[in-house]
Amino acid sequence: MAKPSNNGSTFSVIGSDVTITGNISASADLHVDGRIEGDISCTSLVQGEGSEILGAISAESARLSGRVVGSTTARDLVVLKTAHVEGDVNYDALTIEQGAAVEGRFAPKKAPAAPVAATQKSAAKPPKDDGEEPHLTLAR
Repeated sequence: MAKPSNNGSTFSVIGSDVTITGNISASADLHVDGRIEGDISCTSLVQGEGSEILGAISAESARLSGRVVGSTTARDLVVLKTAHVEGDVNYDALTIEQGAAVEGRFAPKKAPAAPVAATQKSAAKPPKDDGEEPHLTLAR
């Protein structure tokens, strides 16, 4: 069921009596109170306390308060005290309430750094005989 929100966009609600098996892709905001067995991709996700998501989450913003088993990637992520997350978490901004349970690794969403071995190999090369001094660039 899609309803208009205050800013003119829509949001969809998956009720507590609904179980969906399969991936969900939504251009609207999504509110999940039921059980999802599949990956979710949406603009904004709000998860109800009694809901379960068994799959990966990808969203601009996510507010988790139920059970999630799978990786979560969100620009703005809020993990409420009633949430239980089992999986890796990637974020730009992260808020975790005291009491939330997360079993996985946390990593900010950034471009992957160059491997250290590759950087060391570049530095170990002998200088070219073109008159320029060698330059070392470290990845951040």
